[in-house]
Amino acid sequence: MRIFVTGATGFIGMPTVRELIAAGHEVLGLARSDEGAQSLAAIGAEVQRGTLEDLDSLQKGAAASDAVIHLAFIHDWSNFLASCETDRRAIEAIGSALAGSNKPFLATGGLAGLAPPGQVATEKDVIPSDFPFPRVSEQTTLALISQDIRASVVRLPQVHDRAKQGLITPLIETFRRNGTCAYVGDGSNLWPAAHVLDVARLYRLAIEKGATGTAWHAVAEEGVAMRDIVETLGRRLDLPVRSILPDEAPTFFGRFAMFAGFDMRASSELTRQVLGWEPTGPGLIADLVQLEIAD
Repeated sequence: MRIFVTGATGFIGMPTVRELIAAGHEVLGLARSDEGAQSLAAIGAEVQRGTLEDLDSLQKGAAASDAVIHLAFIHDWSNFLASCETDRRAIEAIGSALAGSNKPFLATGGLAGLAPPGQVATEKDVIPSDFPFPRVSEQTTLALISQDIRASVVRLPQVHDRAKQGLITPLIETFRRNGTCAYVGDGSNLWPAAHVLDVARLYRLAIEKGATGTAWHAVAEEGVAMRDIVETLGRRLDLPVRSILPDEAPTFFGRFAMFAGFDMRASSELTRQVLGWEPTGPGLIADLVQLEIAD
């Protein structure tokens, strides 16, 4: 297939592009800069210049391809609502180009808040209509099924390697700023995780499957205890570690307080059975132990 990939130059995007090309697909990657365009061309991808705000570019890329993988998201946590709205409009623009085509469209969602604390989220869980999070990537994407689009989503956990680890990367900045590392309560809440190369392989398998209405779980580890994550970071950053009360979280964590105490455990049993996906990469703690720490 010729696959249009948004976020092609990103942390997950570049490994996904490599994975697709290695499997024999052609890739048209969205790039907003000359540097990004050069990086994509260097690994054998075609380039579509544009941004998430450039809806014409998104439509052109989608119309010129056999399938679309939407990985891009503006990670501006200081303006999260605006980033979510940009993402919604981008998905709808891609959908308008794919309408009536029966082409596969694979977008990206998350796992936070999907299941009640203490329960394991599965692929069969459906986001309720009163879901409190402003990011509506999954809901917007699956609504496109009515337009004869084979829409599905990949729900991401904490995606990691030795340089980057999902929400943990900005947490490191918070810990450094506060001069201490902290978890909420006893730190027993769990975060699911997967290595970035395993996630890239899942995107490839999922777009090849071309399923309709499916939510795939890119989960290698169902849940890693927050206390283990924070204590590992404390050793790597040479900072003290402590527990804080839930009502202290907003002051300590700032905009990440809503995530710090979340229990987000999730299963990928169905994803593994249907797609034959078997993660092989190192675990989250193993990568944190080898964390590349910038000065």
